[in-house]
Amino acid sequence: MRFRNIVLFTALICATFAKSNAQSYLVDKVVAKVGSEFVLLSEVEDQYAYSLTQDPTLTEDIKCQILDNLIAQKVIIYQAKLDSVEVSDQEVEAQLELRFDNILRQMNGDEEFFADYYGAGVAEMKERYRDDQKQQILAERMQMKLINSVTITPEEVQMFYDRIPKDSLPYLDSEVELGELVIKPSVNDEQKKIAKEKLEGIAAKIISGEESFETMALKYSMDPGSGARGGDLGFAKRGAYVPEFEAAVFSLKEGELSEIIETEYGFHIIKQLERRGNNVRARHILIKPDLTESDMAKARGKLDSIKNLIVLDSISFEAAVKRFGNKKTESYNNNGRIKNRATGNNFFRTDELDPDVYFEIIDLEPGQFTKVIEDKDFGGETRFRILQLQSITKPHKANLAQDYDKISQYAKEGKKAEYFSTWIVGKMDETFIEVNQRYKDCENMKKYIKGGKSD
Repeated sequence: MRFRNIVLFTALICATFAKSNAQSYLVDKVVAKVGSEFVLLSEVEDQYAYSLTQDPTLTEDIKCQILDNLIAQKVIIYQAKLDSVEVSDQEVEAQLELRFDNILRQMNGDEEFFADYYGAGVAEMKERYRDDQKQQILAERMQMKLINSVTITPEEVQMFYDRIPKDSLPYLDSEVELGELVIKPSVNDEQKKIAKEKLEGIAAKIISGEESFETMALKYSMDPGSGARGGDLGFAKRGAYVPEFEAAVFSLKEGELSEIIETEYGFHIIKQLERRGNNVRARHILIKPDLTESDMAKARGKLDSIKNLIVLDSISFEAAVKRFGNKKTESYNNNGRIKNRATGNNFFRTDELDPDVYFEIIDLEPGQFTKVIEDKDFGGETRFRILQLQSITKPHKANLAQDYDKISQYAKEGKKAEYFSTWIVGKMDETFIEVNQRYKDCENMKKYIKGGKSD
């Protein structure tokens, strides 16, 4: 039985994008029939071209495997339609919006550059790949419908573990689970007044014509990203900015300058450059108020007091996070638990930790807290936090007693893969499949080739 990766429907949009403005076919043709679905020559060639960008050493022999995978994808789509799996137009549009927004973001929102690069505008490209996107969602939904029903029992976990040769069991590094409670210092009113007055002076020079907006942004804006571009934010759609900024930028006319706007980041003036429906391009100048030592000391003292309440059992750590923690911190919605972005779970190998964090927690016992730590968040903003060591393991050979959850997850994923592989092979045997003579030399295609011309 052939074993297929659970995620079969990959590189669909990427492959077609990679070739959208680089190659055209004199005549496209059907090279395989799968039930009521078809595989086109262009699909095989597009994915081959995309594969070459990932590994230039590949030969044309890989097309046999590409066609095999495309047939498997069409089987999933065919079965999804038979099972009346539904995908709404709204879902397709939302996914297209997300994909094209990501592409445009990498191009600084420049739709003209997009059109030059792909040989077509955004709207045309969306229409071109609408059906591909729908099929991708359909296939993913069918796949999830199948594998979500897979469960694993303790007996199956034990059997999975017992099948692993004991000399092949991996040694697992020391791992920790960490919680955090984060607060950010508040700027005092005097510093806000100073920052606002500074921005008022900048705005006055722009309004009088003494200086251009772009020049003043280069000189004074405290937004490192846009400041280096003269304040240019590129194109952004509704929902991209914080509410106060968004309300201001979408209320402006082309070329118009805003009043001074206050957001959580500081004070802004905005100049709208261009608007295209729900997309807007603007420049801004940001002036941030300075945090004083008094502001910092107040935040540090507050967090230290909260820590004491937790230690004295006056409030639980989780309740303290919800009551006092910064709501925009990623861990806030995970009851303070810090998620490992590399793995998606809450465990960190000690060599994955920032050295400063490692030395703060290494001598703690589970349940204990660090002192108040001052550092910067991902946006470079000052914050204070306390860390709780929630669990720690020593380096050890993987075993059920300590690593049941991990082993159970591996066993479940393996069972899902086997189940889905068996389902695919069975459906391919049941489904009418016919392949063009063009692929007669592909060993894996011979049973599908009925004879005829290889046109």
